[in-house]
Amino acid sequence: MRIAGKVHPTGDWVRDSKGTTHCFDAFMERITAFHGYPAPGLVIGGKMVDLALSAMPSGCLFDAIAETGHCLPDAIQMLTPCTAGNGWLKVMDLGRFALALYDKYSGIGVRVFIHTHKVAAWKEIDSWFFKRKPKAEQDSGALLREIRQAGEKILQMETIRVQPRLMVKDSVGTRGICPQCGESYPLKHGSACRACQGLSPYTTA
Repeated sequence: MRIAGKVHPTGDWVRDSKGTTHCFDAFMERITAFHGYPAPGLVIGGKMVDLALSAMPSGCLFDAIAETGHCLPDAIQMLTPCTAGNGWLKVMDLGRFALALYDKYSGIGVRVFIHTHKVAAWKEIDSWFFKRKPKAEQDSGALLREIRQAGEKILQMETIRVQPRLMVKDSVGTRGICPQCGESYPLKHGSACRACQGLSPYTTA
């Protein structure tokens, strides 16, 4: 369901949660500074966040969900106060290129995603989105031009209500000292920290 949003002044690409607008080229510069390079998924992600913000009631305190760890979390963190660090952004790897903003008290909000049928009209976007050819063979300039031209035309928005189990704030709880490594950890993780339970991403160098 599409909810009527705010109208942008001519030339603006995205608007952040504070109401500051950014033209396409300025947003590309911000993406490069924040993300390291002008990732197409982040350019589209910015438009997705912009569309979601346009549907949120004025003054609403909201949280966010990214359904992939690729690009969309950065788009959310660039344009809203929701970050992985403050806990207002949940990254749930569902493998879908979609995001949601929702009222942090009622759970009601909107979900925005790339519509798989709509991208068929855009050759470069379709090829990039469905990985129809290797990245080295993609025409990045043509892809970004199509993204700029397509804008919201390839997106879909629907109203959602977040499940109650996701509305509960995750607390670290009581901390203790791991009997194996001697470092502090949440006691709710068990008799030892998760690293010492075999989940460490490291080996001794």
